[in-house]
Amino acid sequence: MRITLWGTRGSRGGGSETYRYGSHTSCVEVAGSDGTTLVLDAGSGLRRLGDAATGSWDRVDLLLSHLHVDHVEGLAAFLPGLDADVEVSVRGPATATSHFSTRIARYLSPPLFPVRLRDLRRVHLADATSEPFRIGCFTVRAEFVIHAGPTVGFRIDDDAGPSLAYLPDHEPALGAERFPMHPTWTSGFALADGVDVLIHDAQLTAAEYAVRRGTGHCAIDDALVFAELSGVRRLVTFHHDHDDAELDRIHHDARHAHPWSFELVPGRAGATLEVA
Repeated sequence: MRITLWGTRGSRGGGSETYRYGSHTSCVEVAGSDGTTLVLDAGSGLRRLGDAATGSWDRVDLLLSHLHVDHVEGLAAFLPGLDADVEVSVRGPATATSHFSTRIARYLSPPLFPVRLRDLRRVHLADATSEPFRIGCFTVRAEFVIHAGPTVGFRIDDDAGPSLAYLPDHEPALGAERFPMHPTWTSGFALADGVDVLIHDAQLTAAEYAVRRGTGHCAIDDALVFAELSGVRRLVTFHHDHDDAELDRIHHDARHAHPWSFELVPGRAGATLEVA
């Protein structure tokens, strides 16, 4: 499994002060053992992925964690630019009253989007469900997690063995008197349990979380504890909202705060991780 980070920021993009960690919002490419490729979220990083892969697409499988703008803004530039013969599958969360196709169509239509979804004839939409589904060599499962609005995390298992959990917007400690709680009561645990790589929201410092509790995002301290609880091998921090210098300091402090059982990897746009 090869994982490439095309966009690692959340809520808003960055500028020159975020050059090393990246200025684009959420987008991750996952390549499997048989060549199958998945794209996780469609933030502005999707445009970078599309530019890098120009002319090489025959099928695109997109998995959207939720429909906040920083996770779908790349679609407006990406989908219309694909060749007419490229098959596109897009899955995302439904609600109790609306299928994903209805929800995404409200965004992918004028005046917010230059064309209507029904005019993109080779784009297929489906709900991301808790029942496992297959895409090439991957078994994929979605599960609702704690964030503002309907939001899912994904677990992706490659037939060859490697596994990945993707929880870019997640507040696992919300409502907990102490964290961690028992795994049974911890949002997202079933997705992250024992994976080789966990990509997880680490947007806030502990001080910021104290005043922004309930906004749907995670303190890096809680992301570290969640990774330890889940028994992951590698934690990749994600959904950054600080400049490069501050992120360097945050990760330095996090790495030395405790003898963690996993490898801590700061999520940097353009980075590639190989999982044997």
